[in-house]
Amino acid sequence: MPDPIGYRWLAERYAVAAVQSFRTTSTIGKSRATVRENGYVHQQYPPVARPAASLVGHLTFALKHEGVHLEFLARLFDVVPAAELEAWVAAEPTGQYARRAGFFYEYLTGRLLAVADAGAGNYVMALDEERYLTAARAINCPRWRVRDNLPGSREFCPMVLRTPAVRQAEAYVCADHLADLEAEFGADILQRSAVWLTVKESRASFAIEHEERHVDRVRRFAAAMERWCGRHEAPLSDAALEELQAEILGPRATRFGLRRSPVFVGEVDGFREVVHYIAPHWDDVPQLLAGLRDCAARTVGRAALVRAAVLSFGFVYIHPMSDGNGRISRFLVNDVLRRDGAVPEPFILPVSATITSSVIKRRGYDQVLELFSQPFMRRYTDAWRFGPELRAEDGVRYNLQFDRYADALHAWRYPDLTDHVEYLADIVRVTIQQEMRKEADYLRSLRIARERVKQVIEGPDVDIDRIIRSVRDNGGQVSHKLAKEFPALADERTAQALVAALQDVLPRASVE
Repeated sequence: MPDPIGYRWLAERYAVAAVQSFRTTSTIGKSRATVRENGYVHQQYPPVARPAASLVGHLTFALKHEGVHLEFLARLFDVVPAAELEAWVAAEPTGQYARRAGFFYEYLTGRLLAVADAGAGNYVMALDEERYLTAARAINCPRWRVRDNLPGSREFCPMVLRTPAVRQAEAYVCADHLADLEAEFGADILQRSAVWLTVKESRASFAIEHEERHVDRVRRFAAAMERWCGRHEAPLSDAALEELQAEILGPRATRFGLRRSPVFVGEVDGFREVVHYIAPHWDDVPQLLAGLRDCAARTVGRAALVRAAVLSFGFVYIHPMSDGNGRISRFLVNDVLRRDGAVPEPFILPVSATITSSVIKRRGYDQVLELFSQPFMRRYTDAWRFGPELRAEDGVRYNLQFDRYADALHAWRYPDLTDHVEYLADIVRVTIQQEMRKEADYLRSLRIARERVKQVIEGPDVDIDRIIRSVRDNGGQVSHKLAKEFPALADERTAQALVAALQDVLPRASVE
């Protein structure tokens, strides 16, 4: 049978279960061994390494060897008698693990332990900077002689493990790869592609929500992207979010502003309604958003790609708005990259277009969201139901009843977004190095094709582009329909000259 130590021992001893899995787990076995798989680590230790069978022994081991799991610690400190921690601190007033445990207790619970301030001992970091995303600037906590380098606040503090893939994301310089594209295709081609890429991102963002055919909505979102990316002083303020939401949704939307009603993501499966995710209670939304703003402020200076993922996915899990949450979350990706100087104006990275470019990539987006939502719903499978219809403060009628909002707050506050960072970094790399290259190649081919066609037949660009598309779609030949539409092409020699002019330069993609 497994012989757990560290966090798993504490979970069994105090009957505490977290929504999110431990990144590192430990057991006692015959010898020392380590198994790594998909970002998770299992460590086996010989019997001599067994900690004392106490809170002090196993929490010391966990903090030393297994890292920091904020959600679990928040739940643990809700049930552990404060007196146990107070006795530990009194016995080891200068011990770094006692001080860190005391610091995390007060940070996560908002309650003070009945102990004197630490008067000695070197300052220690709350988080290992080699292992985790941390704040750009640590703040000394003299009471515990701990340097608070957490990347957020008590209200919202995501955890990101600096895996090899996350470190690659930190090192990826978007601007350098955009400069490579400019060197290959020219500034003019990239500048011209920027306008289309904005529209493409808007259309693809709606495609994620299966609403890409709503042309007016697509145009509104594209205009909002172009107008607001990287330009609002406080993009996560209530006022900025409501202004952005109003511009995205348009004047005919039924609801605006922060929600005052339940939200769940689901679908109808036959005659049964399936719930995939339940968002936080509306009364907790202002505090969670304030925490998200704290995270944005504390991580300024950290890698832009990491920040973009954390703020975008953090926003979508909080789901604070009455409508438009998905679109705003994807807007935040480009907003952060622009704001942090990773992507210069006027470029908008069409990350949504990359997400929707294939069934596999579209499923990948759903899967990364499910990394949080599936264990969440498993934990609370018996805590929700559909009951009588009620009317919320904002006028929304709802029948979803969820009984564990307070308990679930620990998970919403402290999400593990490691995989989300890895996912977005991969999407951005593909976007720049494949999707944007493809678009630039198309525009370059189109320009050359236009120039060659105009040596055969004159006309405005709209007509020239129509001719190019028709010849391309007709296997490199002038169709009878095209000849009727443009009589000059009814002349066989002119048609042959046109076909010869377009040989080997027909654009390989369509901007339609």
